[in-house]
Amino acid sequence: MRRVVMKKVSVLIKEAVEKAFVSLGYDKKYGMVGISNRPDLCQYQCNGAMAAAKEFKKAPLFIADEVADKLQLSEEGKIFEKIEAVNPGFINLTLKDEFLADYVNEMGETGNFGYENGGEPKKIVLDYGGPNVAKPLHVGHLRPAIIGESIKRIERFAGNEVIGDVHLGDWGLPMGLIITEVRHRHPELPYFDESFTGEYPKEAPFTIEELEEIYPLASIKSKEDEEYKNEALQATALLQNGNRGYMALWHHILDVSVTDLKKNYHNINVSFDLWKKESDVQVYIPDMVEKMKADGFAYISEGALVVDVTKEDDKKEIPPCIILKSDGAALYSTTDVATILERVKLFNPTDIIYVVDKRQGMHFEQVFRTVKKTGIAPEELNLIFLGFGTMNGKDGKPFKTREGGVMRLERLISEITEEVEAKMSDRDMDEEVKHKVAKQVGLAALKYGDLSNQASKDYVFDLERFTSFEGNTGPYIQYTVVRIRSILDKFIAEKSLNKADLDNFFADIKLVKAATASERELELVLAKFSDMIDLAATEFAPHKVCAYIYEVSNCFSAFYHENHILNEQDEARKYSMLKLSYITEKIIVKCLDLLGIEAPERM
Repeated sequence: MRRVVMKKVSVLIKEAVEKAFVSLGYDKKYGMVGISNRPDLCQYQCNGAMAAAKEFKKAPLFIADEVADKLQLSEEGKIFEKIEAVNPGFINLTLKDEFLADYVNEMGETGNFGYENGGEPKKIVLDYGGPNVAKPLHVGHLRPAIIGESIKRIERFAGNEVIGDVHLGDWGLPMGLIITEVRHRHPELPYFDESFTGEYPKEAPFTIEELEEIYPLASIKSKEDEEYKNEALQATALLQNGNRGYMALWHHILDVSVTDLKKNYHNINVSFDLWKKESDVQVYIPDMVEKMKADGFAYISEGALVVDVTKEDDKKEIPPCIILKSDGAALYSTTDVATILERVKLFNPTDIIYVVDKRQGMHFEQVFRTVKKTGIAPEELNLIFLGFGTMNGKDGKPFKTREGGVMRLERLISEITEEVEAKMSDRDMDEEVKHKVAKQVGLAALKYGDLSNQASKDYVFDLERFTSFEGNTGPYIQYTVVRIRSILDKFIAEKSLNKADLDNFFADIKLVKAATASERELELVLAKFSDMIDLAATEFAPHKVCAYIYEVSNCFSAFYHENHILNEQDEARKYSMLKLSYITEKIIVKCLDLLGIEAPERM
């Protein structure tokens, strides 16, 4: 399909109204137009006459009448069916059905539905993973993964360059604990023989299952046994100082963990451009610290090296950012500051976005202030903290297993797939196909249930509601796609076409003006696609995409029930309704893709 840039409907309307205001001697700022909150009266509305009345000492309705008359006579005003000035000074606007049909038709003939980013493209580094190696992914990892993945896709569609980074936790005491526990279990391994000079084994001395059992056990032991904890601290220090055997063991930990992480992220349709690690930035820390000291930014406070990040206009206390502990050890804050240093050095981004638990807000505020104050990050770099809320159970507390533990992500996906499969038990499908579809629908239920909420808010995980095929759910949106495809498949059979021929067939079809209210409403909401993308990209808000496709799906449902699409006798109108259905399907599928959700062929 050709790539065509189309002005947004909202922009066309705004420009027309602004021009009318300006031609009458008023400022164009009064030409702002919004969607009407009274769709029974009009589609769009301008309230600018009331604001202009104060400045020009005229009655609001007088100004509204002037503008409405001028707009009626203008070339730009030809897109409106109705332009009406009403008390106390509103200008009500309704678009012509012919204009709407032509606009949506043009959208359908472009590969990007007419969308184009009007601003300068950004270069964004997106940090949205953050798992620790040697630990299984659990439900706490779900939100950053799927919110980040959706933001990445939205920003790319909006024309921005996005570099997604998983940012693995692979350094510090957790590694020392694992090495210590492995040494206790297998002291004979060559990694612990200081006299060993040969090649270390290529195969890891543990599986992912053993590794995931080792870390929590070692963590518990270190809390109960001071000697064990000291061993782990010593192992950590040796690793960080480059001990040959420990480095080899650490590489095994990474290899085994990352292989498993990639598999699990792939299962939820999440991917990363970079698999960078905390350890990658350790090389920057010594010079970074020395420069902070030399420039007078870092100083000793209660034994620790800190940077003061307070500002005069702070309304609450912002503690200093600790760069090194009193024993000289680095912290998360040290690593996060060094990570920004590396990202600036490697990518020179315009924005760095962090999708992390909102409870880490203070930490990132300290880090962001530190890198700006010390000159590590240029002043124009946008550092954005997108804190997400908690996924809670029906009891309002963080989501747990029935046994009270933190649920593994694999188990959650399995449970939701089983729930969907049970609801599809009466479907006439091959069992293998049914399972595949159930997984697609289950993931849609899971992702949409999360993404349809504003990311910063907590939400309740409700398996029964999320997997429903009705209401504001992922399965309902997918079902709308399946319903449209079923209509198109019947038409393909009727015309003896191949699916591949459909694009060419509809390329020669033009939408005719809407004949029913539901058809008009569907075209109107489809025409708002570009506005929605702009809003979702500007606000990093996948929930805007969810709200849009729910509205589209509801409008299509009304259109489907009000119009006999395949039985329509007027051929031009029948083909027009089919093309409108076809465009609707394409737009919903694209929006689902922006959410990281697949649309199954059958349900």
